[in-house]
Amino acid sequence: MRLIRKQHLLESRGASNVSLRTKSREFAMQMLFQWDMSQQEFTKLEGKFWKSAKAADKTRAFANKLFEGAAKDVTALDAIIVKHADNWRFERLAAIDRAILRLAIHEMNGKDTPPKVVLNEAVELAKKFSSEESVSFVNGVLDAVHKSLKIN
Repeated sequence: MRLIRKQHLLESRGASNVSLRTKSREFAMQMLFQWDMSQQEFTKLEGKFWKSAKAADKTRAFANKLFEGAAKDVTALDAIIVKHADNWRFERLAAIDRAILRLAIHEMNGKDTPPKVVLNEAVELAKKFSSEESVSFVNGVLDAVHKSLKIN
């Protein structure tokens, strides 16, 4: 319990912006996963999600921004995944891996976070929430996406 209070205190003081963004990505990925399974309206899903997940306002706002942006661009993001996931049928990808890839590619398309940071964060999400094989798969797909973005 003290650890939670300490984390909340740190978040409210802005002491750990990196961990706030990391936690926001984790929450956004979880919402993307839930949305992929249920296709609920964004605000309804967010409302249900935040009833059980507790976070500082900044963490919540960034997570919602990432989730909503990725969910709105899902068709374009999925096309990018298909293009760079050599020898993998999209339908066969684990839902958690789809959520991680959608989130990371959405964030890579923005200019707020360096692509290498996004890639590393996505790999950490795969380590935490998916399989061992997924770690290298996510890394490979995102590396290919990153290289294609640098060319364009």
